[in-house]
Amino acid sequence: MAATVKVITKSKRTLREQAYVAEIAKGLVFTMGRFFKNTFGGEERSEIATIRYPEEKRVYPQRFRGIHRLTQRADGSPRCVACLCCSTACPAQCIYIEPAEYEEGDPRHGYERYPAVFVIDELRCIFCGYCVEACPCDAIRMDTGLHMPPSTKRAHFIYDKETLLGLPGRDGTYLSANPRHEPGDPTYPGVDREKGH
Repeated sequence: MAATVKVITKSKRTLREQAYVAEIAKGLVFTMGRFFKNTFGGEERSEIATIRYPEEKRVYPQRFRGIHRLTQRADGSPRCVACLCCSTACPAQCIYIEPAEYEEGDPRHGYERYPAVFVIDELRCIFCGYCVEACPCDAIRMDTGLHMPPSTKRAHFIYDKETLLGLPGRDGTYLSANPRHEPGDPTYPGVDREKGH
């Protein structure tokens, strides 16, 4: 079976068409028309939706990934158990945690840990949300509804544990949206030292 060849003839263009001078002129007229209309035409004629930050602020959607925060238990302690899942899942490696043990006599002693140091470098963060997805305790959230405040100092973007605990969620609370029963509570269904396995 022989292949058929279809020959397409190239259309002839004049020198005027090949120079594209007319098209460049049309584009410049269009661009300058938009420039003068948006700059000097007033807000009612403008076609650009300008937000005059910081006087006006954009309304963020509910799923907006804002600045991180650590959720708290009812007693004000962090819900983080220092399992290092968030720092392991972070592709930017911007989370640093040093785990510590609870004191003797605390119902959580020997059962879970807490973060002695919890630091997030917000400049390295890519706001992917993997840390929130990886956390088994719903201790880290990105539901503050805030974006990074402007600053020229690097130290302003290094958030420690106290800063992260001090940021409220979008609803104004510091607690998690998913409450869980803690060891020592009568409603706690899990394993502890008294109940065994």
